[in-house]
Amino acid sequence: MQLSPDTTKRASAGQRDFADVSRRTALSGLLVLGAGGCASRPTATLSQRFEFEQAQMGLPFRIVLYADSQPVADTAASAAFARVAELNQIFSDYEDNSELTLLSRSSGSGRAVPVSDELWRLLKVAEATSRRSDGAFDITVGPLVQVWRRARRQRELPTSEVIAEAKARVGWQKVVLDPHGRTAKLLVPGMRLDLGSIAKGRALDEVLRVLRTHGINRALVTGSGDMAIGDPPPGRVGWRIELAPLDAPGAPPTRFLALRNCGFATSGDLFQHVELGGKRYSHIVDLRTGLGMTDHSLVVVIAPDCVTANSLSTTTCVVGPERGLALVKATPGASARVVRKPGEQVEATETRGFARYSEK
Repeated sequence: MQLSPDTTKRASAGQRDFADVSRRTALSGLLVLGAGGCASRPTATLSQRFEFEQAQMGLPFRIVLYADSQPVADTAASAAFARVAELNQIFSDYEDNSELTLLSRSSGSGRAVPVSDELWRLLKVAEATSRRSDGAFDITVGPLVQVWRRARRQRELPTSEVIAEAKARVGWQKVVLDPHGRTAKLLVPGMRLDLGSIAKGRALDEVLRVLRTHGINRALVTGSGDMAIGDPPPGRVGWRIELAPLDAPGAPPTRFLALRNCGFATSGDLFQHVELGGKRYSHIVDLRTGLGMTDHSLVVVIAPDCVTANSLSTTTCVVGPERGLALVKATPGASARVVRKPGEQVEATETRGFARYSEK
């Protein structure tokens, strides 16, 4: 697979600063500043810095890595993007012939459908997260997501009847997973699975894994507001991440983190929201109401991998800081920060371990 110049951008050390790219794209409340002063002219003892960008899963995937040469970097990036394309054919709810779409079409048929190892792994993660969150996290939310997307486009709230009809096809317990046959059965007609809250995290983790198989450990991969982070740039303790403040008066100021070998995810309505009837709604659907969340918030989760960070950030955004941070605390290696404006005042809460990631 060759990386086409019109879809992929690349730069070696000293050619372009990744912070500028991130500032232009505003990655859901965070900015990646990368190696800072270490991104200077390459020397014999310092690997070169390369950047790649390609549209995948409906959003820009960006890779920053350190490699000994352009050919090594190109080969690794090509393999990584090819892997994301493979995963999209499994996880996408937009592609007509994806494995997830075909599974959704079997809903209500009474058939137990054999699924691939890759889809099985993510379905099990979703089931476990749904159980831990008492259903606040739910990949069967697809029918409600469709209703809410239409409402955002038309700028008109859906009727209670439309919401009730969609809700009847939603519920994580309506998906039956059989570990013996490795099958999935969707019990109710018209169900539609939506893995958007964790599929991207899985893809980012896989990009990092593929890069490592090519001998590249110093890398950072982003997709919208989520990241898979490897070893830090040469001479640095971590990748420097800037957290943008919540867009509300009195919000805590910009904060910098130093991250390495972890997953990072953000959720909230900082950039994706709509005002209907004088009220601000998030793109994240509240299963209780069938509408977008109305809690103005920004959730940041750091975890051992991006799938875990992804699922925890989405769940915390839905259930609120008290329950959400309790789930984070119960997850080994996970930390989180929540900034929200439930009324007139801004509130900021974080787990005890989050402070250790602050840049010294």
